[in-house]
Amino acid sequence: MRYLLSLFIAILSLTATSQDLTDYVNPFIGTSRGGNTNPGAVMPWGMASLSPLNSYDTLSNVNMTSPYYYGKPFISGFSHLHISGTGCPEMGTFVLMPTTGDLQLKADKYWSKYSGEIASPGYYAVTLDRYHIRAELSTTMRTGISRFTFPKGQSNILLNLGLSLTKRKGGVIRRVSDTEVEGFKVIGGMCGRSTAQTVYFVARLSKTPISCGVWNEGKIFPGFRREMAGNDIGAYFTFDTKEDNETISVKVGISYVSVENARANLNAEQPAFDFEGTRQASLKAWGKELSKIRVEGGTDNDKTMFYTAFYHMLLHPNIFNDVNGEYIAFQSDKVLKTNNFNSYTIFSLWDTYRNVHPFLSLIYPQQQQDMVKTMLSMYQESGWLPKWELAGNETYIMVGDPAIPVIADTYLRGITDFDVDLAYEAMKHNATVAEADNPGRPGLDNLLKYGYIPENGKNKRYVWGSVSTAQEYCIADWDLAQMAKALGKDDDYKQFYERSMLYRNYFDPKTNFIRPRMADGTWFEPFNPSRDGGSSRSQPGFVEGDSWHYTFMVPHDIPGLIKLMGGEKKFTEKLTACFDSGYFNMGNEPDMAYPYLFNYAKGEEWRTQKQVRKMIYEYFRNLPDGLPGNDDCGATSACLLFAMMGFYPACPGDMDFQLASPLFNKITITLNPSFYPGKEFVIEAPNAGRDNYSIKSMKLNGKRYKKYTLNHQDIVKGGKLSFDLSH
Repeated sequence: MRYLLSLFIAILSLTATSQDLTDYVNPFIGTSRGGNTNPGAVMPWGMASLSPLNSYDTLSNVNMTSPYYYGKPFISGFSHLHISGTGCPEMGTFVLMPTTGDLQLKADKYWSKYSGEIASPGYYAVTLDRYHIRAELSTTMRTGISRFTFPKGQSNILLNLGLSLTKRKGGVIRRVSDTEVEGFKVIGGMCGRSTAQTVYFVARLSKTPISCGVWNEGKIFPGFRREMAGNDIGAYFTFDTKEDNETISVKVGISYVSVENARANLNAEQPAFDFEGTRQASLKAWGKELSKIRVEGGTDNDKTMFYTAFYHMLLHPNIFNDVNGEYIAFQSDKVLKTNNFNSYTIFSLWDTYRNVHPFLSLIYPQQQQDMVKTMLSMYQESGWLPKWELAGNETYIMVGDPAIPVIADTYLRGITDFDVDLAYEAMKHNATVAEADNPGRPGLDNLLKYGYIPENGKNKRYVWGSVSTAQEYCIADWDLAQMAKALGKDDDYKQFYERSMLYRNYFDPKTNFIRPRMADGTWFEPFNPSRDGGSSRSQPGFVEGDSWHYTFMVPHDIPGLIKLMGGEKKFTEKLTACFDSGYFNMGNEPDMAYPYLFNYAKGEEWRTQKQVRKMIYEYFRNLPDGLPGNDDCGATSACLLFAMMGFYPACPGDMDFQLASPLFNKITITLNPSFYPGKEFVIEAPNAGRDNYSIKSMKLNGKRYKKYTLNHQDIVKGGKLSFDLSH
């Protein structure tokens, strides 16, 4: 009995510790200054994502990128499906809005000022001042629940299908009963792409209204019970709330497959109207995931920045299959069923291959393995690995072939319980099919013909940024070479390794920059390594950047780049100038590894330690404007989290993390015993702090450690890395 009591107390203690970590999450970080996050309620990797919608603006013809911007004055509803941190508008669908008084059906007529916002993992609450309504949101994996507390009098709940962030307008709605509606909406068109996907819903209310119906183009159809389609369309429910503080809840189930599946998701995940139970389950889920890394020391502000970054990294990719395992096939309308794994969506791979997926492999190998299986299913379903997948569609946003580094990096870290032969086939297929038949590698034919993609080359497909595109292919080919080497495919290894070195053909020794060149071999003129006057426009040959942002973006061959630049001294001088002259762009993915590159020059490692610590406080803060640009599905947050832990995956596919210095006194990483031999890996730095970042000495498992890299295997077999730091 005493043993059981002790065990029970231990479990309670662990649960409390896990949930306490959620207190350090501030979902408002990144909701300003272009971070494009939102403070709404969502589960880790959840399909459903509820957010306040305050970005609707009738005076602007510009689609807002995020549903929420901190400080905008009016809320026009609460939407149920979102992407976090991207630079183009999408989703923001199925908008609920509670009101009082006479029905108003236009968002600019019923929106409200608001106050009293609260946000925590899995929960959001706000008061709509115009109506004196308290709105609260929470979620399960595939459903959302909203609880509205009304004053006495006539109260209304609107479900607006015409309002969203997607470029695809309107929807179809059917009133099933006085307390239930169903329907669907088409989303798509992200970043101007011609994509479309249908999302289905079922919405159920906790109270029978005194009247209800649908509206279409401003006209009300009371009691209408058949399907109705339109652009400005929705359902309304009117109540006579007899007393102040009467609550009415709305549950919404979502599915990409069918209305029937949306209803099945709702019945399985929220059989009752239990808002508090849902909220606590969501909080517990977040506490469990965040407890995989426990930090000690530092300030409360430091911990908030750390755990909010952690939180943002677990928002994407998202579960795509329904509770019955069904999902929509990639680039198809076929309904398929998963086979003993979860299917995922929203693969923002150009952003996340660099740091998010290596992180998931280390901390969440089961989820990462399922994501690789999902990508291989996409190959089987469409003939291609994904590039930037969204809701079963390929958007072809951004450049390169980023699925290859993700798969190779995952395999090399020891996560191998997937069809490896199929994976290699898919990777090689993406890398070798001629350009005319290869939608994912524009410019490939010219790259192989010239050894570079000419700026004036006639490509069979549109090439966005000749240099940037080729550099991304080089990184992918290097990872493919590492996969070939691990599988004993020596000829393939040689072929793809040689291709990975083609970036050297862009290096101009006279300027010490990577720059575009012409088909006749001459350099493109005029050449300016930086964008004029801080312009946001890219320089010719580059994607969202300039030569400063790409010259050091050869993570697979930094030693080779050092030789091209004339040695470690010149390399260090140029990299230092990048930071000192303000060319480094923390919010730009090609630059994210730059602070760690000083480690490749012997004796200059202190610069990495200094620059990484500076980066933490110069670019990030515990405020709504606390991110240095788009969070890009967690990629920017990943930079902060790794920086605070003191190591970074500078090159996916390379099992050596680059070391800086930890910010916290102790960091405990819990390892998954189903994948890794160790129980936990501990990083200790008793005298760490904001100003103490210089490494005096290190010990790995009690033995002196002199390297400024840390191998993945040294982490996953468990142990301790100790730092002695100074100012």
